[in-house]
Amino acid sequence: MVNGLVLGCVYALIALGLTMVFSIMRVVNFAHGQMFMLGAFICYYVYGQFGMPFWFGLLSAAAALALVGVAFNRFFFQPVLANATREENSMLMAVGTALLLENLALTVFGEKQRGVPAVADGVWVFGDVAEGGVILTHANALVAALSAVFIVALLLFVQYSRPGRALRAVAQDKEAARLQGVNVKATTTLGFAIGAALAGLAGALLVTVYGVNSGVGTGYSTKAFIMIMIGGAGVTSGAIVGGILLGFAEAIGYDLLPGSVTYLLIFVGMIVFLIFKPNGLYGKPWG
Repeated sequence: MVNGLVLGCVYALIALGLTMVFSIMRVVNFAHGQMFMLGAFICYYVYGQFGMPFWFGLLSAAAALALVGVAFNRFFFQPVLANATREENSMLMAVGTALLLENLALTVFGEKQRGVPAVADGVWVFGDVAEGGVILTHANALVAALSAVFIVALLLFVQYSRPGRALRAVAQDKEAARLQGVNVKATTTLGFAIGAALAGLAGALLVTVYGVNSGVGTGYSTKAFIMIMIGGAGVTSGAIVGGILLGFAEAIGYDLLPGSVTYLLIFVGMIVFLIFKPNGLYGKPWG
């Protein structure tokens, strides 16, 4: 349960980034997992190799991925969305960016699994471990706490800041927002940058627990899609709930079942769930 809570907090951060892009641009960013992978590699080099403070590794991952998000939106997605006549074009563009990032990472970083030193030493032990007690490392507690802080900070920014209100306006009705004076182009760029930065932060956090290699992006993209389908596409609260539910399901499944069976059951459960709740827990039919 403790491992599920730690995973759920970071997974919610991943899902929020994907939800941010989808709610504003109606684009499914298939490269979200690859952005997570890049954030993990940046933290690996800044913190693990160059010996800089961990907080600097987090900021570096967030800033670098925000720039990647701006570049992707400016040079890839905006031109396609402006000229495309079918929604499939933006989806193909998203798949192409995912393949681009994954193959670039494979070329630059190779296939080797990499890890970083623990960000905090020590453990908390609650109860008798032999009889069901809990061991919580300080590093895992820090990862969960930082994830929760970033989630709360994002929610406060979106709810109370002027750029946050512009993001919500564009997500609700792009044309109405434009008529009210909102710079839609700049706002969508900001939304893409925030979504990519959240993926980078999540990668920088989880590299301290699981390490990173060039092939992890596809798996985390799949997990992100599961989260938003459970919670409801484009719904912030749904992304958080979906991330926490997946974290608990994964942790409990790995404890009780073989690894391959765990995600088989998760996918089967998701299919059955979507039959009865095709819009997710909090989603509503578009249009």
